[in-house]
Amino acid sequence: MKELRLRAVVLAAGHGNRLRPLTEFAPKPLLPVQGESIAGRTLGQLARLGCEAAAVNLCHMGDSIREHLGDSVDGMPLTYSPEEQLLGTLGALGPLEEFLRPADLVLVINGDSLCRWPLKRLVKKHQKSDAQATMLVSRRLDPGPFGGGVRLDDKNHIVAFRGSAGATEKDRHRVFMGAHVLSPGLLGGMRRRQPQDFVADLYEPLVSRGGLVKAVETNRPWHDLGTPQRYLEGVRDWVGRRLLPGIGSQNWVSEGANLAEGVKLRRTVVERDCRINAGCYLEDSLLLPGARVSERCHVTGSILGFGVVLPPGTSVEARLVTTVRASSSPRPEDSVVGGLVYSPLEPVVGSGERC
Repeated sequence: MKELRLRAVVLAAGHGNRLRPLTEFAPKPLLPVQGESIAGRTLGQLARLGCEAAAVNLCHMGDSIREHLGDSVDGMPLTYSPEEQLLGTLGALGPLEEFLRPADLVLVINGDSLCRWPLKRLVKKHQKSDAQATMLVSRRLDPGPFGGGVRLDDKNHIVAFRGSAGATEKDRHRVFMGAHVLSPGLLGGMRRRQPQDFVADLYEPLVSRGGLVKAVETNRPWHDLGTPQRYLEGVRDWVGRRLLPGIGSQNWVSEGANLAEGVKLRRTVVERDCRINAGCYLEDSLLLPGARVSERCHVTGSILGFGVVLPPGTSVEARLVTTVRASSSPRPEDSVVGGLVYSPLEPVVGSGERC
């Protein structure tokens, strides 16, 4: 691995529309998971892998991402690529041509997914094959909610994307997890600064011409944090797996949080600068930085957003609670009470863990 010049691109430019109104307060890649941002966790894994440098594309709240991540992560230098308009998953690599030129291999990862990525295995499998690109896919997920996923033959060659063309009954259906490694030579024919998609504009045409895209399968839990409910479930699963089973109640409380004596928590995550007052019970919930829970509140299956102050005696169930912002309008299904917006959380089908 030391001889290999590996460079990475972390895709972080999306608007996070399905996560609104959370993404009106912070871009999706900076949402915290156990005290560290989603993108920060992925970049840390890339640094430990041995990437010599990583690039991050930016659009929505890009200045916040740049300020949060800084010039490097664990000694790995960062390059930023601002986009005035979204260029798509493949188009994002166009402005990075000079950055990617020295690389032997390019590793691309979605910056809004939560996973303990098996990156070393992904890169090694690619190096040992004759594939032009290798995609990380999940064995454990139902492909249905993900547009049908991809189809693999018995040699782990990807033979179809998002449909049945070119596939047979023996092929396996899998879900692409948003991490893939490829030869920089594949990028030579790109249209510069035009929106392009990896699957539609590169991989599907490549396979149709007889090119080889392979897959590496994994059982590792993976969460697409595209909605508030998926974010809540992803955080709870991440924290629960890091704690010893049967010890305590699978809570995580930041050292920077303040809990009054007698507060009861069950499967709840409390981020920094939060305050929970006496007589409160919280279950299956997430408190984002700066949230305050006044006396005698009951919170179940909910997210309390940045800086929310929950009034005394409030009962909240299956809601995302955020503060009112002048720049946005509540949706018809939302309730606005006392300067807070209560948005219903929808059940998840085909989440990163329940499959």
